[in-house]
This record gives sequence, C-alpha cells and structure tokens, in this order.
Amino acid sequence: MHDTATLLEDAADRIADISRADLQIMLRRAALLLRNAGPIAFDDDIEEALRDLSGEFGKTRNDTIRFIVREWMEKNTYLPVHELDEDGDVDGSA
Repeated sequence: MHDTATLLEDAADRIADISRADLQIMLRRAALLLRNAGPIAFDDDIEEALRDLSGEFGKTRNDTIRFIVREWMEKNTYLPVHELDEDGDVDGSA
C-alpha cells in the first residue's frame, strides 16, 4: 500500500494519464492528512540526533520517528515481533 505522498508524486510524474476523479481523491486525502497533521517538536538535542539518524538511515525525519516508535513498541511487547522461525519454510528465499 502506497502512502499519499508517493501517490501524489507518481501522479505528478504522469499527470496526463491521471483521471480527474483519481486526482480529486488524492488531493482530498492529502488535504485531510494536512488538516489532521500536527508537527512533533523535540528539544534541540533530540532534533539533532534525529537529523543524524535520518541521514544515516536514508529516511525522512517522520519515517525515522515511525521506525523508532515501532522498534520501541515491538521491544516492549506493545506490538507483535515479526521473527523468522529457523526451522520454518521460506519458499526458496530467506
């Protein structure tokens, strides 16, 4: 599943191929996301660490925050951990 930003970027790349109805749907989704989005402000030292990690991971600031939160939630058992079973089938890929 693609996020709204990716869908909008793809639509911009092929604007002649996008129907008016599809473009309206994407723009409405984007408007809702913007309306409901609230920036998370951190102290300067945390912002600096986030910038460093984002560069190291090759991700955006928000993607890095999502990654950190997901990892923390998995480690603290708030989310299930997705582990491969050593004895399980991998259908020819690992």
